[in-house]
Amino acid sequence: MEECLSFYSALGLVFAAERHGRGPIHYSGRAGELVLEFYPCRPDGHSEAAVRLGFAVNDLSGVLGKVGGQGVSPEETEWGLRAVVRDPDGRSVELYQG
Repeated sequence: MEECLSFYSALGLVFAAERHGRGPIHYSGRAGELVLEFYPCRPDGHSEAAVRLGFAVNDLSGVLGKVGGQGVSPEETEWGLRAVVRDPDGRSVELYQG
């Protein structure tokens, strides 16, 4: 969870610790209207990786350096530069610089 917090913080999200009732401590951050929350893995260690996220960033090469994507080569698309990296849980994350 800490690695994911660091990864998504490098994309500009700010997280705060939360706890609802007797639930687990988790982290929540906002990107405009989007809320992204990180919860600890289930006791069996399973985490869901069926979601693909995408973020628009101002400085793609700078963000790639922060999230461990130094070996990733951005490609030019009709929407601007694009790179796909993996977050610490193995999710594909698309990054665009328009």
